[in-house]
Amino acid sequence: MSVTTLTGVPSIWTAADAADQRRPRSQQTQIGASDTVCERRCAYKYHGHPPTDHVVSPAAILGTYTHAGLTAAAKQEFNWLVERKVADAQVRGSIDIVQLDAATARKLPSRLRPLIPAEAVTVEDIKTKSTWLWDNVLRYGATDAELRQVHLYADLLRAAGFEDRKGQQVIARLGPVPVERIRLRFINRDSGAEFVQEIDYDPARAAEARWWLDRVAETACPDEARRDFNGPGLDAVCDFCPFATACWGIPAPGRPVQTTLIRSDADVEKALADYVTAQKQWSEADRIKKLVRKMVDASPEARYGPNVLKWGGENPVEEPDLAKMIELFDIAELVVPLKADQDQMVKLLKDAGLPVPMRPSRRKTARTIRIVPYRE
Repeated sequence: MSVTTLTGVPSIWTAADAADQRRPRSQQTQIGASDTVCERRCAYKYHGHPPTDHVVSPAAILGTYTHAGLTAAAKQEFNWLVERKVADAQVRGSIDIVQLDAATARKLPSRLRPLIPAEAVTVEDIKTKSTWLWDNVLRYGATDAELRQVHLYADLLRAAGFEDRKGQQVIARLGPVPVERIRLRFINRDSGAEFVQEIDYDPARAAEARWWLDRVAETACPDEARRDFNGPGLDAVCDFCPFATACWGIPAPGRPVQTTLIRSDADVEKALADYVTAQKQWSEADRIKKLVRKMVDASPEARYGPNVLKWGGENPVEEPDLAKMIELFDIAELVVPLKADQDQMVKLLKDAGLPVPMRPSRRKTARTIRIVPYRE
């Protein structure tokens, strides 16, 4: 079945982006817990700097739709509290899921109680990830920024409870809610795989998150805040940042934005020193990887502690069948080169829109190693 693109048909992402921009979260001016990914970006928001960039992010929009669908299902099937607002003078946020314990749930009307109470009040945040990042999720769990965000949600609940606003006045009457557990639920956008990380609420980490916000508030202007990423082209967070141009400036035509970081020969000197240091560390790491690769060459696929060893590659390699190509040239009335040059014959067949006959060769692809985190 052929797929035809019609001229003049707008991209569906144009509509999705327009709808996304009208969401209350997109129009919110106060710092949100989800803004605490990069200190510089958060400072732009804190100081009311107007956005300088607008880039449509299908992945982020898909994440929003996934959140909406999953939380609606959790509400319907488990009667968890979903998409609930919390706020104080410093920060605000929308918590994906709150699962109440039995003692707290008894203070609410039956229609707001979970079907199965949690052992302890649990705040959950849902994160969607691509397959490219999935191994990192399984191996390392939540990032510092993700833990900071969900601890801010929990801290807001513990300090002030749910925001007293339309649609949640009843739960706002609970006052401070004794959150004891943090749950991060990761969803693979490509496969639907699910990984849940659950930890105890950490008062020290919550205090650190508050200190992080205090440091942003102490800046006189956004440029005083630290950049936590390496810029467009290197980090996706920067590629879709609404303040990318304000943060990095405009480079010379054809140059990457990171060139704006070089203002003097001293900057070049430091950058080269950093490069040499990194090269030395990379060389040492590469030497260890090569040694381990040879050490485990005879080891079978299996779980070894926290890691799973897998082998790939060694697949048969096909090559053009010269005899059948000559036969096909004759049938198609193509001129065979005076010297049967295989590469030239392949090109002539492709140019004529004909399939290139292939046959198995004695060669195989290289054997590849893959080490993935073990997951129960």
